[in-house]
Amino acid sequence: MPYDEYLADRIRRTFRDQHIDAEEKKMMGGICYLVDGKMCAGIVKNKLMARIDPEKHQQALSRKGGGEMDFTGKPMKGYIFVDPEGTDTDADLEYWIRLCLEYNPKAKASKKK
Repeated sequence: MPYDEYLADRIRRTFRDQHIDAEEKKMMGGICYLVDGKMCAGIVKNKLMARIDPEKHQQALSRKGGGEMDFTGKPMKGYIFVDPEGTDTDADLEYWIRLCLEYNPKAKASKKK
């Protein structure tokens, strides 16, 4: 299943409304949004993938739709999958994107090949 195009449009609009220049990159069978050259958020199938501060990981899991990102078979601290019910409203989506953007300045960039 390809990624959710409607969610992708909503994420683009959220970044644009906040005057954030996000680069889109297709990867992991979905799409990732990079801010300042660092992965910030993405979509895998119909789920938002949020890269957040590892210190806020447990708190994020308790929010509606928040779940462990187990893309590699084991949970990755600082990465959250958000089910569609967790991004249902614009306010919900903006919450997750805000968490991603708060962490982005502290996040490490991937090594360039």
